[in-house]
Amino acid sequence: MLTDATAIAFVPSTDLDRSRAFYAGVLGLELTEQTPFACVFRAGPAMLRVTKVDELRAQPFTVLGWAVPDLRATLAGLVAAGVVFTRYEGMPQDPDGVWTTPGGDLIAWFPDPDGNNLSLTQFA
Repeated sequence: MLTDATAIAFVPSTDLDRSRAFYAGVLGLELTEQTPFACVFRAGPAMLRVTKVDELRAQPFTVLGWAVPDLRATLAGLVAAGVVFTRYEGMPQDPDGVWTTPGGDLIAWFPDPDGNNLSLTQFA
């Protein structure tokens, strides 16, 4: 039923101005609309709605991720823009914070300003 429908991603934020600065200014997403309730971005063919919430408890799992063709180049660009990648105790990540899955995929995680866990994945 939804096979051909375009997905819309939602991420909560307690401060839309701060989120706009991060998602547009740091990640480079195109801001298409801002209201008192949400910042709307274009993320490839998908829409990302960063939605205003009064309080937020960041989750320990990934809430939003991107499939990228060259994870290391994307990671380097984000690090240059000030993004700090997450290291997990007990997980075999390389010095850049990249984990290689048993199937050869590369994954790296980073938080947004509200602590939402975001990721990059380069599929093998």
